[in-house]
Amino acid sequence: MPDRSPRTDTSTDVDPEDKNQRFDRDQSGAVVMFSDSSDRSKEKSLDQKTLRRLAQNREAARKSRLRKKAYVQQLESSRLKLTQLEQEVQQARPQGGSTSTAGDQSHATGALAFDVEYARWLEEQNRQINELRAAVSSHASDTELQTVVGNVTAHFDEVFKLKGAAAKADVFHILSGMWKTPAERCFMWIGGFRSSEILKLLTNQLEPLTEQQLAGIYNLQQSSQQAEDALSQGMEALQQSLSETLANGSSSTSGSSGNVANYMGQMAMAMGKLGTLESFLRQADNLRQQTLQQMHRILTTRQSARALLAIHDYFSRLRALSSLWVARPRE
Repeated sequence: MPDRSPRTDTSTDVDPEDKNQRFDRDQSGAVVMFSDSSDRSKEKSLDQKTLRRLAQNREAARKSRLRKKAYVQQLESSRLKLTQLEQEVQQARPQGGSTSTAGDQSHATGALAFDVEYARWLEEQNRQINELRAAVSSHASDTELQTVVGNVTAHFDEVFKLKGAAAKADVFHILSGMWKTPAERCFMWIGGFRSSEILKLLTNQLEPLTEQQLAGIYNLQQSSQQAEDALSQGMEALQQSLSETLANGSSSTSGSSGNVANYMGQMAMAMGKLGTLESFLRQADNLRQQTLQQMHRILTTRQSARALLAIHDYFSRLRALSSLWVARPRE
């Protein structure tokens, strides 16, 4: 007779696709399947996704920093290219015309030429400062460090020569500080920096100083402050005198030869007073130059190197602040 009793398949044959799974029997004899390898593979897959996401985030942050740095550099490069382009346009214009037009072009060309030369001076200063920073970091000998410090100091003398030559062509351009960034112009005094303020900045940067050095820096700061006050008073007196000269003839009526002669006399007097502006600028630059030279005599070679780095970093931050202000998002 055929066996009609129900059959219970208790085979434990494993499908090839499930070869990574583990089987066992429970207390009732049923087959129990474990998928440890599957769980491990899922965990491994999650870990790989997390690592990949973190790597992508780091790469995105790195690219963002590079884009920001490139944008700031592009702003500086564009400013220099614009200055050079304006100079080329001025040089390409015809030289004919009235005397006043020729004078205006001469002043404009002198100002643009100074801007280009100053940009080159600033680029060379950055190179020398990097060399000085490397020498300080590598603990170079005093002889080597003195050579680098001397080069940076001599380079400062060059900018005073450039300003003196440019002031002869257009003293207003130098005094107004249009060759500097907006943030630098906020702290300008007679076409440059205040020596007394720079000395205040360095006092905290150069510690520790000996008592003799502290006394020397203090005396230098006081003498610089007194000279600055005297020049500031002279500038105020000049402005007041110039204002009075121009206001004296404002109520006269035009038309008669006497009024014309009076007008021309007043303009000649005003022009003579304006001519002293160049003298004030020259005295202010001499004060700045002498202050730097005297500072190096008070400090040691390594202290002088640190002082030059601190001065450069201060003005670099002002220039960077101007770039960030220009590039700020606007609503």
